Amino acid sequence: MLPDRDFFFRLADAAKAETLPRFRTGIAVANKLDGGYDPVTEGDQAAETAIRALITSEFPDHGILGEEHGDVGLDREHVWVIDPIDGTRAFISGVPVWGTLIGFQSNGRSVMGVMDQPFTGERYFADGEKAWYYGPGGDRQIKTRACEALSDAILFTTSPHIFTPQEAALYNAVQDKVRLFRYGTDCYAYALLASGHVDLVIETSLKPYDVGALIPIIEQAGGVITNWDGGRPEAAGRIVAAGSKALHEQALALLSGL
Repeated sequence: MLPDRDFFFRLADAAKAETLPRFRTGIAVANKLDGGYDPVTEGDQAAETAIRALITSEFPDHGILGEEHGDVGLDREHVWVIDPIDGTRAFISGVPVWGTLIGFQSNGRSVMGVMDQPFTGERYFADGEKAWYYGPGGDRQIKTRACEALSDAILFTTSPHIFTPQEAALYNAVQDKVRLFRYGTDCYAYALLASGHVDLVIETSLKPYDVGALIPIIEQAGGVITNWDGGRPEAAGRIVAAGSKALHEQALALLSGL
């Protein structure tokens, strides 16, 4: 038996019960990275615990890849990929562009996923065939928009500082050609791309849990998401997502020189 929308929404609701009450409350933040800054809050940890408890109860034979509490059974046919708060920096800064990411892989390929933003009440879901929006804007199927040229595109990345100097040169080659670029929206940028509001997202140094839920949302909305070499994105790393095949090819041509 495979999960359905109701189960994904139960998982998102369980995470929301742990994250939303802690948002904008000044909760304690720990640093996971020696020599750098990789913040984690009790909200991250409690939300993942709640998600994992439900999965283990309903699907005990499934594997789990999670940011906060380790991995179990990654060689299994079905694996859940969890980022309880993608955009922890936004979360601790009071900016409502973080989200809970819950993805589902079958035989190593991302096939279903949800991105939930509890504060705005928005939920983006890929059911295996189509992508959907649920929230204040009205529940509906979503699709990427048909932007065919970089000169017409809106581009997002989390920060220009995430790139190495060599990566930055390639990224800037794309940024210099687009109509508009913006920074700082983490997983929310991918949701905006899937729903036809922006056209391109380029990032680097991502982990599998950063994209596991977003891959099917992008693809089932009609978009394309790969690594900078044009390969499958499940392993993460350097990622480029585009609303159309033509736009993806133009961006990839500039990025694939690394």
